Amino acid sequence: MYNGVLNIYKEAGFTSHDVVAKLRRILKQKKIGHTGTLDPDAVGVLPVCLGKATRLCDMLTEERKTYRAVMRLGVDTDTQDMSGKILAEKDVAVTEEQVRTCIEGFVGEQLQIPPMYSALKVDGKKLYELAREGKTVERKARPVTFYEIQICSMELPQVTMLVTCSKGTYIRTLCHDIGEQLGVGGAMEHLTRTRVGRFQVEEAYRLSELEELARAEKVESVLVSVEEMFDQLPKAHTQEIFDKIVYNGNALRIDQFQENELSTVEGDELRVYDSRQCFVGVFEYEERREIYKPRKMFLER
Repeated sequence: MYNGVLNIYKEAGFTSHDVVAKLRRILKQKKIGHTGTLDPDAVGVLPVCLGKATRLCDMLTEERKTYRAVMRLGVDTDTQDMSGKILAEKDVAVTEEQVRTCIEGFVGEQLQIPPMYSALKVDGKKLYELAREGKTVERKARPVTFYEIQICSMELPQVTMLVTCSKGTYIRTLCHDIGEQLGVGGAMEHLTRTRVGRFQVEEAYRLSELEELARAEKVESVLVSVEEMFDQLPKAHTQEIFDKIVYNGNALRIDQFQENELSTVEGDELRVYDSRQCFVGVFEYEERREIYKPRKMFLER
């Protein structure tokens, strides 16, 4: 069984679930999970977790994401992108400077109302299912953060932007909200996810390439191990007499690690190893009790 993370390039026409289903067939492995849904028309980075790395899915979902988005001003659609039904069209009677100023105003923390055409559930039913029935329900605004919005090019009515944002952000809704604030309407025309955490679009593999690697038994060569996923964190080893404690997923005091290892540690998280250099998991510091407690365990014994 493969254990690790693959940087997959999701192509247009596939859902994220389609990618997982196809990988299960290619790799002959059931334990696979993706780390954040991309719309069928969107393309780009989709990290996929294999084997024990599926425990990482929720952590990768938390990562910052970067998108290259093409926005078309002057149009509103029911899906907030150009694949939907056009509801209204207006002349784009705004200047480039007005567009720039408006976009700059979205940088930072925002409240965003999720679109009706989304997989979020209300009373156990997905919003897009309700939308297809012609129903609209009230959605609560959710906090999101736009860390950076860079305008790459502007040829009105089209604007191409590079957007770095938090989890749970809808770029379609950003385009709609910009258009609404400008008073001309707006919809997303194209979307490429260029980065999720450490994974970049330039290094992503298409399913056809993975199929070739699987036939050549070379999948391991493009797999990022679970341990590598945390190589930015400081590491610490338990003393041998405390190995059993860490194997059982118990919290650790500072004096249960090998001597002087934590004297230069900065930050709240550690990569924890046993005394034999075996990777155990990620631990986080709890200041109140002065202990490191497990955040995510990966050791299998």
